[in-house]
Amino acid sequence: MNNKNLKAPLASNLEPYSLDDLPDLRKVCGHKFSHGHALILTGGAGKTGAARLSARGALRIGAGVVTLGVPPSAQQEVACQITALMLQRVADAEALAEALEDPRLNALCLGPGMGLDRARDLVPAALAAKRATVLDADALSAFGDAPETLFSMLHESCVLTPHGGEFARLFPDISEKLKAPAAKGPAYSKVDATREAAARAGCVVLFKGADSVIAAPDGRCSVNSAHYDRAAPWLATAGSGDVLAGFITGLMARGFSPMQAAASAAWLHVDCALEFGPGLIAEDLPELIPAVFRKLGL
Repeated sequence: MNNKNLKAPLASNLEPYSLDDLPDLRKVCGHKFSHGHALILTGGAGKTGAARLSARGALRIGAGVVTLGVPPSAQQEVACQITALMLQRVADAEALAEALEDPRLNALCLGPGMGLDRARDLVPAALAAKRATVLDADALSAFGDAPETLFSMLHESCVLTPHGGEFARLFPDISEKLKAPAAKGPAYSKVDATREAAARAGCVVLFKGADSVIAAPDGRCSVNSAHYDRAAPWLATAGSGDVLAGFITGLMARGFSPMQAAASAAWLHVDCALEFGPGLIAEDLPELIPAVFRKLGL
């Protein structure tokens, strides 16, 4: 399949999503660092699986190097579980700031399995570095009681990936408008909600679901609908969102803009699920990327 002909079915008046005009995934020359270096922060001992799923997703989708930043309590656990992934001790915010002195680290992912306390400590240090950054899961919930604190730190190279509950904690008033019965038209839609959230946060927001909506602060928006011939109910499995966060991180490490990375990752996430079918678990998703890329002619 030629990727130039790939178009996602979207609601009318939205920006069509395609894989056209994206950074070329096939770099003939270069080395691993020219393909990007992603740093994915883990939680403590017994809580590293989610970040390892994200890291595998980032590596499979094309990041040249992926490092897991682990607290001391998780070093042995992670070291026993990885091969192609790298490991670096990141105990606290000071250690993260020191790690980010390496300019080759060009994409970050925080949240999957981090724990709320570790997220509150590390997120400010990560955002201060102004690298391409995906915030998911605990990195969002950690600021659920003070979302304005998070918004004040965000920058335009960030992507937030909330599911419905996380979205409601970060944007409670927007969530209430979305849930309110429509007394008259036009109804306030998930597209409206995601656009308003992105404008408030000042960065790309991917509001997850079978009808994932991706919006940028300037109003650009795309919908990734996993319905009809693209229905993928098997994605409702623990860890699939962690892999999606890794896909976005890996693409940003490769040079995709936040909007491009989020929309492309959401599309590829569904394609991977369709490639596998029933029985899918999160560990399968990264391993399906090569087959999906071949079908797309990448």
